[in-house]
Amino acid sequence: MRDLLDISEELALRTAVFTYLEKLLEANPSGALRSEEINAFTYGTEQIRLIVQNGIRKLQRSDAALTIRTTYTPPSKVPPYVDTPDKDGMVRYKYQGTDPDHHNNRGLRNAMEAGLPLAYFLGIAKGIYLPIFPVYLMREIRDKHEFVVGFDKLNFESEFSTFEDLQRSYSEGVTKTRLHQPLFRVRVLHAYETSCAICKFRHPELLDAAHIIPDGQRGGEPIVTNGLALCKIHHAAYDNNLLGINSDGVVKVQGRLLSEVDGPMLLHGFQEVNGAKIYLPKERAARPDRERLAERFEQFQRAG
Repeated sequence: MRDLLDISEELALRTAVFTYLEKLLEANPSGALRSEEINAFTYGTEQIRLIVQNGIRKLQRSDAALTIRTTYTPPSKVPPYVDTPDKDGMVRYKYQGTDPDHHNNRGLRNAMEAGLPLAYFLGIAKGIYLPIFPVYLMREIRDKHEFVVGFDKLNFESEFSTFEDLQRSYSEGVTKTRLHQPLFRVRVLHAYETSCAICKFRHPELLDAAHIIPDGQRGGEPIVTNGLALCKIHHAAYDNNLLGINSDGVVKVQGRLLSEVDGPMLLHGFQEVNGAKIYLPKERAARPDRERLAERFEQFQRAG
């Protein structure tokens, strides 16, 4: 028989995984990690691959899944875990195949029943992942061959009278804050090679993923083609219509800023970029949608 990890050993292993991922993210604030560095994790004297081809990582000496993985989505598409078919705000993770008793699906079920935390790796590009951790499997839906993923360890029996109550709780912002917003940011920054589209500033701590069409409006989906990598100064200026970007990718600055004299930030950060073209992603499919740029630029013109 296998000598299985007990609960304290399971938690110690998972804590070590999360600590390792935290250190990787500290060294790479953009959030996009290469599979090679993720899979270089060691525990004691053993190297453990955290990402595997089938998507569900379960160690031989454990009955519970340790990590899950989702492959990347093309830049112009909404990832399936961002826009679930039933619009309930919950994230779903599909079985491997359809057999509930497949050993990997049993591993997911065992992690859920034991309340064990997992790491979730979301594909950004080929071999590039955003890690989200810890996550918990909150419910199994057998007829749909899937588990519901949550981002907090919740005592369902005591805190929620029905699963619908839990769904409403997550729909109000937990899932968006813990998954959708960081995923959009990492995808956009990766497309723009972690640099501002206007000034090429390259420090990820001071870069944002700006929506062209705001979130919640028609056309405001969290897709790369509705995003721009902008430094915080230019993001704030874009959101407040102090500068705009037309459908050709040309930056325009409001006239009142062009006539002001107020130091080097105004001169170099705004006046000198007026009429310049933004830097575009190398991948054509990741470039900003011209129709969205035109729609947003009309708003800029009205503000002027």
